[in-house]
Amino acid sequence: MRILVATLCALALLAAGCGSSSSSSGGVKTVDVALDFVPNAVHAPLYEAVRTGADRKHGIKIHIVEPGSSPDSLKALLTGRAQVGVLDIQDLGIAQLKRRDVVGIAALVQRPLGALVSLPSITRPRDLQGRTVGVSGLPSDPAFVDAIVRHDGGDPGKIKQVTIGFAAVNALLAKKVASVPAFWNAEGVTLRRKGLPVREFKIDDYGAPPWPEVVLAVTRKTLDGDRDTLKRFVAAVQDGARAELKDPSAAARDIANASDAKDLGLVSAQLAAVRPILDPSLRLNRPVLERWAAFGDQIGLLDGRPDVGKTFDFTLAG
Repeated sequence: MRILVATLCALALLAAGCGSSSSSSGGVKTVDVALDFVPNAVHAPLYEAVRTGADRKHGIKIHIVEPGSSPDSLKALLTGRAQVGVLDIQDLGIAQLKRRDVVGIAALVQRPLGALVSLPSITRPRDLQGRTVGVSGLPSDPAFVDAIVRHDGGDPGKIKQVTIGFAAVNALLAKKVASVPAFWNAEGVTLRRKGLPVREFKIDDYGAPPWPEVVLAVTRKTLDGDRDTLKRFVAAVQDGARAELKDPSAAARDIANASDAKDLGLVSAQLAAVRPILDPSLRLNRPVLERWAAFGDQIGLLDGRPDVGKTFDFTLAG
């Protein structure tokens, strides 16, 4: 399921300035990386790889392509406008089921970021029976709500769902709804900083495997044709992740500058939230991913079970 962050605007790949990994800057290969959202804490390893020069150390130059008005990092990969895309794992699974040969090569985080973010009066998911839950309008939201509530022994049929778009933070602050499917590392952090001590029912605490929510992906053609450059790229991002852990204040400043964020404290808090699920190896765990594929198919987050062997390459990270 792709749960969009209400505090982030809709995004698009900026086509201008995109090159090829065979292009060079001073004899160094450039790797264009298309982001899925405006720069945020999950992207910090990429920015730190650039800031610290880890990319140059590994013989490449990382060019981060920040999005504009509508998101399409997947399209950027398929059209060759970027060599690497940051993708939600559910989007990667959907692409594989549609026979689009896009391959995940590394994980930026090691856990799901989705949760039912709820008012403090909701002590457990089944307390939502008889209450109103705000959903974005995405078809995957009801399946997400259903999975968590059922796992807690509740009846999703007794929950009223209303469409609120991507106004999760305001809807909860105004107490128009009791809960929303959202990102615990974004909306959850934002709501706490605004004084609302929300409860978060994370999907991996309610039956889901600990899948890596955000992955780095490439086309099979790029993987087969330029594996050496991708090895260098992954090594640089691994170094970027280590740099983030070593100097979180610098990472926060980089993300705040890239996103034009005015609240450095909020950015720092969001980085702190994801730090425990950042593994600098960027590893992909095949048994976990097999469980992800089965779970997504079982509860309706995915329209089928992706072939994990075709959806991921396990040779570059870890």
